[in-house]
Amino acid sequence: MGYHDIREFISVLEAHGKLRHVKKEVDPSWEIAGMARWVYQGFPEERRFALVFDNVKDSSIPVATALIGASREVYALALGTTPEKIHEVWLQALRHTIPPRLVRSGPCQEVVIGREKVDLSALPVPTWTPGKDMRPCITAVVITKNHDTGVQNMGTYRCQVQSKDTVTLNTMPGRQAYQNYESYARHGKPAPLAVAIACEPVVHLATSAALPKGIDELHLAGALKGAAVATVRAMTVDLQVPANAEIIVEGELQPSKTMQEDSFGEFAGYMGPGGQKPFFQVASMTHRSNPIYYGYISQFPPSESTMIQGNANECMVHKLLVDDFGETTVVDVAINQTHGGNLGHAVVQMTPIYPQHAMHVGRLVAELTRFKMITIVDCDIDIRDRQHLDWAWNSRVNPARDTLVIEKVFVPNDPAADRGITSKLIIDATHKGTFPDLSLPAKEVMLRAYESWQEADLPAFNLPSRVERLLDFHAQRMQGQT
Repeated sequence: MGYHDIREFISVLEAHGKLRHVKKEVDPSWEIAGMARWVYQGFPEERRFALVFDNVKDSSIPVATALIGASREVYALALGTTPEKIHEVWLQALRHTIPPRLVRSGPCQEVVIGREKVDLSALPVPTWTPGKDMRPCITAVVITKNHDTGVQNMGTYRCQVQSKDTVTLNTMPGRQAYQNYESYARHGKPAPLAVAIACEPVVHLATSAALPKGIDELHLAGALKGAAVATVRAMTVDLQVPANAEIIVEGELQPSKTMQEDSFGEFAGYMGPGGQKPFFQVASMTHRSNPIYYGYISQFPPSESTMIQGNANECMVHKLLVDDFGETTVVDVAINQTHGGNLGHAVVQMTPIYPQHAMHVGRLVAELTRFKMITIVDCDIDIRDRQHLDWAWNSRVNPARDTLVIEKVFVPNDPAADRGITSKLIIDATHKGTFPDLSLPAKEVMLRAYESWQEADLPAFNLPSRVERLLDFHAQRMQGQT
């Protein structure tokens, strides 16, 4: 039934050895981000862990980061499953959503701070690219609503703190938060907004998915949890907010004014320019007694945002291909850990059933998403193993025959684009014709050798499932070809 709140999940991470507490005093203006960056730059994925900074300079509030996106294993723990079953859980949830359950009160409103006393400097908001970001940014769940339909939306947007009660929202035309803002601005009305910090894990997971317009992410969060997410009415705006969040910041986006947002570190790994953005005045702030602050670390990949967004978006693409376009031979989709799981490289694992089928699926993915590179492989390839993928490229791709460049595509935020215009690459790395036999011993020989390895008291290792799958797949293919 999922976790009640982020505190329960922190306990689970501790029990699994996937979280470290930092007891020394740290400075949120540089030290938190600098230390958290080493989680991703200093450790291979399987050894990464979440951080909780217990002693933050000039604050009584601890700061957590990398809680959900330290690694695929940590992400699976947040989902209450194993890495191998992430897609299974997501696909089930996308097909059978559960609406939220409105309750009278929740922990997120244990302490209420009205407009006249709001001061965002009371929150230990980190500066995520120290020395380059001009201001601290809240990286959390942003909740908005469409004026005309009444449908809420949750998304992950950077909120740059401009003053004690003013925040710019980094959204742009085409994003749902911007469309919701415009739906109020057309009527000359301020748009309600809430920022939910440190929610129960499924809320953060659902928020990162690129859902079709008109779908409330709280419904998806309920399905991921297996039970309705509890919500309460916000204190000063007409929104429902997660009842078990640690902190809620409420406000209204101004309908006819914008504010300068300063330069910031972007998910693609480069500094982004500033610009005029919508902004909101904080109407109130509520929080739990003794709250915990949680912020995603994004900017240079790999990062927490690439892990969270990448896993969500690969499940969305998987669902679209199978359910919406009838590509039932697609069995998995993976996105590499660059560019926020958004502009990077997607790999689709499938069984082609007619000539050019793989290229057709590649074109579909290129049309439906912002990915710059799409590779299609057979079902014997481990799509999350870079060496295995390189092997497929080298042994199954004739570049003149098996690649396609789609030119003059508009992709915003692509650092390599020329005023937003770039291109996309599709690679068909599937076998064309018969499968040659592998130059590996048969499965039974490999398994006997594994037993001999153990008997010889050599260093222990886990038997990789990809090797068994590869050997099984090719044994069946060779049997079918004889």
